[in-house]
Amino acid sequence: MLITPVQLFDEPLEIDEIIAPDALEYGPDIRQVAPLPVKGQADLLVEHRSEERGSRSQVNDIRLRASYEGDFEILCARCVDPVPQTLSGEFDLIFRPAEADAEMGEHAITPDETEIGYYEESGLLLEDVVREQVLLSLPPRTLCKPDCKGLCPRCGQNQNHAICSCEQTPSDPRWNALAGLADKIEVKH
Repeated sequence: MLITPVQLFDEPLEIDEIIAPDALEYGPDIRQVAPLPVKGQADLLVEHRSEERGSRSQVNDIRLRASYEGDFEILCARCVDPVPQTLSGEFDLIFRPAEADAEMGEHAITPDETEIGYYEESGLLLEDVVREQVLLSLPPRTLCKPDCKGLCPRCGQNQNHAICSCEQTPSDPRWNALAGLADKIEVKH
């Protein structure tokens, strides 16, 4: 769904969209498995700016407030089996036309400007915003179970399903010198 400032001049735009599974590419380790409803509102925020020679201009910012909740599969960090996960979130974001702040060269930005996203001349794609918000809501690490045994480093067998016949070789002997180091270190608080 493309959101443009022209749509927002008279009144806010109510958003009630459903993003189909496989409509968005999230990455190799996450997959949307059910429709993802997105509900919210887009508003136009008009910012009046004074130019150097006394002229005034206006910038059409888009404020997007919405929420989502949907079912996903995230690959286990150890054994790469898919793990069902419900992801949800709410966001309240401001987007500015890319050309509004397109000054030549480097310049410092204010802390408030770090909270602003940008949209291209054609408008703001709701799907791009939702994709980013879903990725930001991912847990730091997903495991299928707390004691997941992972994959065999030699043959790739999932150790949760079967034990492989690979030889269990001891670790590199050069690490033996560090074996008791953790017990000797005094922790200072």
